[in-house]
Amino acid sequence: MNPSPAAAPSRLYFLDWLRIAAFALLIVYHVGMYYVSWAFHIKSPAAGTTIEPFMRLSGPWRLSLLFLVSGAATSFMLARGVDGAFVRGRSKRLLLPLLFGILVIVPPQSYFEVVQKLDYSGSYLDFLRLYFSGYDGFFPDGKRLILPTWNHLWFVVYLWFYTVLLWALVRARPVVLDTLARHAERVLAGARLILLPMAGLAVLRIALVARFPSTHALVDDWFNHALYFSMFLAGAVFARTPQLWRRFAALRWLALAAALCAWGLLVTYSSHYGAHSPAPEWLRQGQRVVFAAMQWCAIVAALGFARQHLNIDHRARRYLTDAVFPVYILHQTLIILLAVALRPLQWAPAIEGPALVAGTFVLSFAGYELVRRVRTLRPWFGLTSLPPRPRTPAARGEVAT
Repeated sequence: MNPSPAAAPSRLYFLDWLRIAAFALLIVYHVGMYYVSWAFHIKSPAAGTTIEPFMRLSGPWRLSLLFLVSGAATSFMLARGVDGAFVRGRSKRLLLPLLFGILVIVPPQSYFEVVQKLDYSGSYLDFLRLYFSGYDGFFPDGKRLILPTWNHLWFVVYLWFYTVLLWALVRARPVVLDTLARHAERVLAGARLILLPMAGLAVLRIALVARFPSTHALVDDWFNHALYFSMFLAGAVFARTPQLWRRFAALRWLALAAALCAWGLLVTYSSHYGAHSPAPEWLRQGQRVVFAAMQWCAIVAALGFARQHLNIDHRARRYLTDAVFPVYILHQTLIILLAVALRPLQWAPAIEGPALVAGTFVLSFAGYELVRRVRTLRPWFGLTSLPPRPRTPAARGEVAT
C-alpha cells in the first residue's frame, strides 16, 4: 500500500537552494580544515587556531541540515511509491558513486596524507598496491589508516543506509510519516519549534557524545547515527507539514540571534579549554547544551530565511541541483591536489586560501561539465542516464531520402 497521492508533497524550491548552499559551504569548510589545528588529511605549514572561531560558525549544524534536507527529499520520493524500484533506484544513485569514489577519487587523499605525515617515499602506483590490498601499517597522527577508505564519502553511505531504513519503515507502516506529521504540526507550535528539538539534541549529546566519538565508520558511530538519523527523519516528517515551514520563517530572526549568542559562548569556551586544559564536568555538560542550542537554532534560521526568500525556481537552481553531487564527490580530492601543488609557492594563507576555494570550485564544476556529457561516466557520479540517442535512418539500415 502506498501513501495517498493527495498526501504527496509538492517540490519545495527553498530546500534545493539550501542543499546547494550547504554543499558550497562544505567546500569552504574543507579548505579551512587545511589551516586549522584540527585533524585533516594534510596540513598547511601555517596551520593554527586563527580561523577556528569562524569554522565554528557552521561546524555544529551544516551536516545536520544536509541530512534534514535529504530526509525531506526522500519523503517526496516515497510519496510517489514504496516498491522495490525505489530502493534499486536510490542504491544505483548512491552506491555506484561510492564505489567509484573509493576506487578512483579517494586514494590520492590517503596517498598525500602518508607522504606528508609519514614521509612515505613510494610512488603513487606503489601506494595503490598497498591501498587495494588493505595494508594496515600506516599510523598517521597515531591512528591506523584504514585502507581502502571512503573518507568524505561517508555521507553517501549514511544517506543510503537511512534511506533504506525509512523505506522499510514506510513500507511496513504506509501512513507513519503522515501520522508523525500531524503530531509534529500540533506539538511544534510557537517557541516549542525551537525548544523541544533543541532539548532533544542536548539530551543526545550529553548521553552519547563522550561514549561514542565520531568515526564515520557506519558500524560503531552511534552518536552520529542518533543525531543524523533523527535529523533525516525530521526532514521526512516536515516535508508532510507545509504549515511548519511557515513557522520556521516566522522564527528566523529569533533563531538567528540565539544561534549567534550560542556561537559566542562556544568560541569563549574553546578559547579557555581544550585537550591540555580540560573544563570541569559541569561546564563541559553546559557546553554540550549550548552546542545543541546553536545547532538547532542555526537550522531553524537557515530554513526560515530560505523559506521566506528562496522558495522560487530558476534555471540556475536546476543546473546546480544536478551539479551538486558530482561536485561534492570531487571537491575534497581537488582541495588536496591543489594544496600540494600550491605549497612550493609559499603563499600567505590569506592569498592561498581564497585561491584554493576558487580553484576547487572551478575544477569541480569543470569535472561536472565533463561528466554530464559522457554517458558512461554519469551513473558513477550519481547522474541519471541520458535518453538513448535517436537512431538515424542509416543506423537502421534505411535509405535516407
